Amino acid sequence: MPRVKTGVTRRRRHKKVLSQTKSFRGANTRLIKRAKEALLHSGQYAYIGRKLRKRDMRKLWIIRINAAIKLVDEKLSYSKFINLLKKADIALNRKMLAELAVSAPDSFKTIVQKVWD
Repeated sequence: MPRVKTGVTRRRRHKKVLSQTKSFRGANTRLIKRAKEALLHSGQYAYIGRKLRKRDMRKLWIIRINAAIKLVDEKLSYSKFINLLKKADIALNRKMLAELAVSAPDSFKTIVQKVWD
């Protein structure tokens, strides 16, 4: 079997890894082995972060809705409000409710009063 020199291929592969790790700190941006490891870890962190972002956004929406409910009626809690929404067949998700609470408090107030009565 003939000997294959990998000069061009290896250099291209290394350049690709080093360009992806451009903003990393220390040896993680200069040394190939360290850069490859850092790139793999960064990919894992990014994957996990995409899952965590969904959780964080849902938490934020719930906090916003709860705060807006407390402004409208002191006695009504978040869990009771969601339960009453489902019983009243109002199909608004938490994202839309939170957006209404922030951008259009009057319409959110009408929804709360409609559900509460």
